[in-house]
Formats: sequence, C-alpha cells, structure tokens
Amino acid sequence: MLAQIQVSPRPSGTDHDRYAYVDAAIAVIQGSGLTYEVGAMGTTVEGTPDQIWPLLREVHEATVRAGAAGVSSHIKVAQTGVDDGPRIADLVGKFR
Repeated sequence: MLAQIQVSPRPSGTDHDRYAYVDAAIAVIQGSGLTYEVGAMGTTVEGTPDQIWPLLREVHEATVRAGAAGVSSHIKVAQTGVDDGPRIADLVGKFR
C-alpha cells in the first residue's frame, strides 16, 4: 500500500523555524521504519494497511503536538488486492 500525506499546519512553523510543524510530521514517518520519500508537496510512504492507517493519524496529530494551532491533511492512498504493491520504486524508479 502507498499513501501520500501533505500536512498543512496553521501556522506552518515558528518565527525561528519556518517549517517546524511539518518537520515534526516528517519525523514521525522517519521513525516508523517504513520506506518513504519526502517530496516538495507531500511525503509518500509504503507499507501494509495495518502500518499505514495508524501512521497517517500519527503524522496528522504530530503537528498539533508540536505546537500548531490547527492542521489540515491531504491524503492519497493506493492499494492492490494483495500487499505486494504498488511500491515507490515501481512508480518513480525509471525517473531516477
């Protein structure tokens, strides 16, 4: 399963760290142990549904815990009938 999440915290960060709350969300993904790719407008992560669904909630809530007044998250999910795809490398590997 693939999921892409873009968090849009309000505000996006602090006076000293413009993207502090977004960085807090990405840190949750980094700590998950799953394969991920940070992009300019969202982060894509791959795993099983049992790994991805709780992670999406944790990423969303991390921005508020970090100090954001509020957050909207935009999520895209791709899944096949079995847990073997799609994978990040399958979709973007030929462009690397």
